[in-house]
Amino acid sequence: MDAGTDRDVPQEGKAAAQAVTAPLNLDDEIGELKKLLADDPEDFQAQCRLGEVYFAKGMLDEALDNVSKAIEMAESIRKQMDNSLAMYYANRGTIQATKGDMDEAITQFRKALEIHPQDVLALFNLGRALFDRNEFMEAMPLFERLVDVTPDDPLAWFQLAKVYEKLDLRHVSDLHTIDNAIAAYRRVLELDPHNLETAFALMEVYMNLRKPEEAVGVLEAEVEHNPDEPLAYYNLISTYEKIKRFTEADQTRERLKQRFASRRPAEPKDKSTG
Repeated sequence: MDAGTDRDVPQEGKAAAQAVTAPLNLDDEIGELKKLLADDPEDFQAQCRLGEVYFAKGMLDEALDNVSKAIEMAESIRKQMDNSLAMYYANRGTIQATKGDMDEAITQFRKALEIHPQDVLALFNLGRALFDRNEFMEAMPLFERLVDVTPDDPLAWFQLAKVYEKLDLRHVSDLHTIDNAIAAYRRVLELDPHNLETAFALMEVYMNLRKPEEAVGVLEAEVEHNPDEPLAYYNLISTYEKIKRFTEADQTRERLKQRFASRRPAEPKDKSTG
């Protein structure tokens, strides 16, 4: 008897081996793939294979549906990977900026935006870097895109307002963007009514435009929003005096004194005996 021939294998063993190694027919494979997708609808490989099996059976509508689902899944995965990659470029840019290498930082921020044009960190940091270099025309669309992505972020609106204010200067550009700057500053104050820096910036804009009443209105609102902040009172008093509203300046000065006099600790009583 020759070793290793089929005659050496029991018939029941042959049947078991064939059951293990025999490939599933297409109908059975469809059933198994559907089970996999029922347990895990995000199983990309199973989704792709199901489309292939449907196509092999000539079930074109089903194949088209599954291939379309596989494409949607692949696009979602690619988007997630792109967002992550952009974030890493932006993080690398932040590190380079912290080390003082702004040229390389700008390069990294640009790479991040090539991959993901709405990356918030890259938009903000690249915009700030260009602003600091007086490259206001390039900074403007970055901050405009940033406020579209984060419409409720007061810091984004503040940076955009500063760019608009710079671009309105005749030696910087021929644009007329001061109204845009005012609108952006006002948006900051809508989102953050206690923002003194924005209020003072807006006050300066109005004073430069010879609109003192608007400047006073901004500062009066800030005193109401920041009743314990002396700077709010001082700026309002100074503005009243600049436009010769001396009575209101004196009233505000007295209001300031009273506000902080009431907060002084009481003088300790003299405990000495006679």
